[in-house]
Amino acid sequence: MRKEWAVKELSDREKLRADNDGSPLYVSVKQLILEKIHSGVWPPKQRVPSENELVAELGVSKMTANRALRELANEGELVRIQGVGSFVADRKGYSALFEVRNIAEEIAERGQVHKAVVVVLAAEQASPEVADSLDLEIGSQVYHSLIIHYENDVPVQLEDRFVNPAAAPDYLAQDFAAQTPNAYLTEAAPLSGSEHIVEAVMPQAWECKLLMMLRTEPCLAIRRRTWSGTCIVSTARLLYPGNRYRLQTRSDKAGES
Repeated sequence: MRKEWAVKELSDREKLRADNDGSPLYVSVKQLILEKIHSGVWPPKQRVPSENELVAELGVSKMTANRALRELANEGELVRIQGVGSFVADRKGYSALFEVRNIAEEIAERGQVHKAVVVVLAAEQASPEVADSLDLEIGSQVYHSLIIHYENDVPVQLEDRFVNPAAAPDYLAQDFAAQTPNAYLTEAAPLSGSEHIVEAVMPQAWECKLLMMLRTEPCLAIRRRTWSGTCIVSTARLLYPGNRYRLQTRSDKAGES
């Protein structure tokens, strides 16, 4: 990446100055970056120069470089991952809002690569909130999993799930880096019903760390409960960084809105 940028250093720097018509310099930096994105020189998911690289290669101030990258991220052209860098944004991944889909399958359908990292997989005592969601007694044993789902090495979902042991007794023995909880539970306790609550939230500090995002970036949170017969199987909180994912639903039935 550095080499490719450096080869064009002189022409880019000269173009930046030539195109500046008196407007703020960060606007010209944005336009230069956009030209490379829209022309396909920098394809989706490619890392773009950092603030320091822009300063060195274009001769602009760090404040100018920061504002250019920040505004492009706000406009959806770039995805900035704290501690990693800025990347050309791809078309946002999406999830069908009223379906219980396997995120690994959704990502594969888009021709991308799914990866899961298991943070927690353990038996715990149910808190009052979890017990109420699973229709169990407070303090009952439940299975807890916390998993980060990645699309092409970019975290796109944090799955925080509690499972009723009666519905899936072998839950803790599964390798959820190889098979998602959704896929396993679909086989162990076939779905007969689901409930969804969707809200816009600001992430907590620990969630930002796992999703590699800033505290100021909003998220979409889905609270989902699933049933198999009359048994509540699991309750999950699915957290999506708002600038990396979208939710979608469609109805083909006439007269519905």
